[in-house]
Amino acid sequence: MTLIDTRTPNPKSFISGSTGDWEIVIGMEVHAQVTSQSKLFSGSSTEFGNPPNANVSFIDAAMPGMLPTINEECVRQAVRTGLGLKAAINKRSVFDRKNYFYPDLPQGYQISQFKDPIVGEGKVMLDMPDGSIEIGIERLHLEQDAGKSIHDQHPNMSFVDLNRSGVALMEIVSKPDLRSSEEAKEYLSKLRTILRYLGTCDGNMEQGSMRADVNVSVRKPGGAFGTRCEIKNVNSIRFAGQAIEYEARRQIDILEDGGSIDQETRLFDPKLGETRSMRSKEEAHDYRYFPDPDLLPLEFDDAFIAMLAKDLPELPDAKKARFITDYGVTPYDAMVLTLDRETADYFESVVSFGGTKRDGKAVANMLNADVAAFANSEGLAIWETHLKPSQIAGIVDLVANGTISSKGAKDLLQIVITEEPAGDPAAIVESRGLKQVTDLGAIEAIIDDIIAANPDQVAKVLAKPTMIGWFVGQAMKASGGKANPQALNDLMKKKLGIE
Repeated sequence: MTLIDTRTPNPKSFISGSTGDWEIVIGMEVHAQVTSQSKLFSGSSTEFGNPPNANVSFIDAAMPGMLPTINEECVRQAVRTGLGLKAAINKRSVFDRKNYFYPDLPQGYQISQFKDPIVGEGKVMLDMPDGSIEIGIERLHLEQDAGKSIHDQHPNMSFVDLNRSGVALMEIVSKPDLRSSEEAKEYLSKLRTILRYLGTCDGNMEQGSMRADVNVSVRKPGGAFGTRCEIKNVNSIRFAGQAIEYEARRQIDILEDGGSIDQETRLFDPKLGETRSMRSKEEAHDYRYFPDPDLLPLEFDDAFIAMLAKDLPELPDAKKARFITDYGVTPYDAMVLTLDRETADYFESVVSFGGTKRDGKAVANMLNADVAAFANSEGLAIWETHLKPSQIAGIVDLVANGTISSKGAKDLLQIVITEEPAGDPAAIVESRGLKQVTDLGAIEAIIDDIIAANPDQVAKVLAKPTMIGWFVGQAMKASGGKANPQALNDLMKKKLGIE
């Protein structure tokens, strides 16, 4: 693959060394397990967590005479992913044999795609603090996963589990457009979000259904690409960031000491926070790729692609733009609300509950603040909590119609959170006397008492009107937090003669 630099150098992402600034160049090969009940070339189950070698057929174990048969659902999922990445769909693609030996690869080769992948160039947009950046996708190809070698169950033996052998993977290869660990983490997060929206991969990195090979090199800003090292099988977004930071600094130190970088494959040790050498990096010719003689080329027409495109869900970028336009939420709130499809659906359920369109900003503020804080404390997403959209909608409505204040809304939310099942917010307010005081006569009486009891403070406020907040705070305290804040503030100013 010829590497082409499509990014303008960004000084904010440079790393300082003893000989000046350095720029990190990062590309990723993300392996995403296709959402499918059976494997790429056999009918074996893909269910996670089964006992070792429970999900293995004769094809997966490479028994003589067993021929692969393509799983059509995996092909559809790959095309849908390509469409979601705004990528070119190749109407003809070829499966190849990638030859290498490893104990958990029973065939002695991996069925993959080389020169003719199913999906061509696409892009992923990242929302970074300095603005949006486009990361190019080089290709997406289908391939089968290998098994798993287990080395820690016996001091003198290794074991092989073939449950993953033959599981369908989409290898999504980015262009070398990433320039920092933060961009790399955001890329992985955004790619996982897209895959989950599409339903083509569950993105569970802790289960191995999404993992990344991270290619890292360094160079002087704007210079030629340096020699890259590949960090293999990173299974955490946080670990990806740590691995990049360590590897970039390691390469810079070597180069500044007059050394050179060896092209190699490395592993990241999360306990030590460092990478270590695994093997020299192979080139394509080392794998002796050739078309698999047991599989015909994949061929489909425009109608097939159009059928899949028609059924795509609304994707994160489009949903975010719609939330900003239709609901008036801030770009930040829209980004948070669209991080996963279920949260976005929850937000819209609150906004439209009962057929009434509520203020999107008010709903977003409640969800992204107090509700999110509760969900995070429980280790859950908002939509996974016991809080119903109807309850959040009810609290928003009570604030909007003046029944409770914003402080009262916080208190009411805590009741709904802690007293499960709490029931209808309006009924709680009525039964517990939580309505805010809007009776101007009652508010006026409170204000008169506070003014009469604090002549010295009155003098200070008249000399410095900005100190009126003290009186407002005292009045809110005296009302048990139930006084209408705006009515109280206006009446207090009138009583003290402050414009």
